[in-house]
Amino acid sequence: MSAVLPLDDYAIAGTCQALSDLAKGQSARVVGVVPSAPDVPADLTRRLADLGFLPGERVHVLARGPLGGEPVAVRVGTATFALRRLEADCIRITPLE
Repeated sequence: MSAVLPLDDYAIAGTCQALSDLAKGQSARVVGVVPSAPDVPADLTRRLADLGFLPGERVHVLARGPLGGEPVAVRVGTATFALRRLEADCIRITPLE
């Protein structure tokens, strides 16, 4: 089974971005989970999906670290996670207005 989740029409239209690009207080919908660089291990994308970062899920940025915005605290569903930039870069989202 592939650890990379397929992206939907948002990605094709070019309207998705990385979760790491969202500012504190912003919300978005997950479009998919993809490796952000060639050296990202497949088990990382699989772990993010297992945590609940699945297409259609709503995510909300709760806080960002002081230096470079890392880690980023996000809520997905009823769970809260602190993600490293590498992890947040793998989660593709479309912002909610």
